[in-house]
Amino acid sequence: MRVLIIEDEEKTADYLRRGLTEQGYAVDVARDGIEGLHLALENDHAIIILDVMLPGLDGFGVLRALRARKQTPVIMLTAREQVDDRIRGLREGA
Repeated sequence: MRVLIIEDEEKTADYLRRGLTEQGYAVDVARDGIEGLHLALENDHAIIILDVMLPGLDGFGVLRALRARKQTPVIMLTAREQVDDRIRGLREGA
C-alpha cells in the first residue's frame, strides 16, 4: 500500500516515514501543501496523512481541493488545540 505524508516539519515527516516503511508501506513525502496536493491528485494512495499548518497551501485548502476530485481517506495532524479546528477538518472530509 502507498501512503502520502504531507508535513513540513522534517523530524515529524521522517519519523512517520520510517515507521510506515518499517511496516511495509511505500511512502511519499511532500513538504508543502502545493506539492502535497499535486502528489495526491496524480497518484493513488491508500491514505494521506495531512498536517494543517503548511506553507504554500494549508491543510484545509489541500483537503478541500482533494475532495473536489478524490475520496482518499485523510488523517489530519495539528499542533493546534482548538476544537473548532478538529470540527472543521471533519466537516471538510477528513
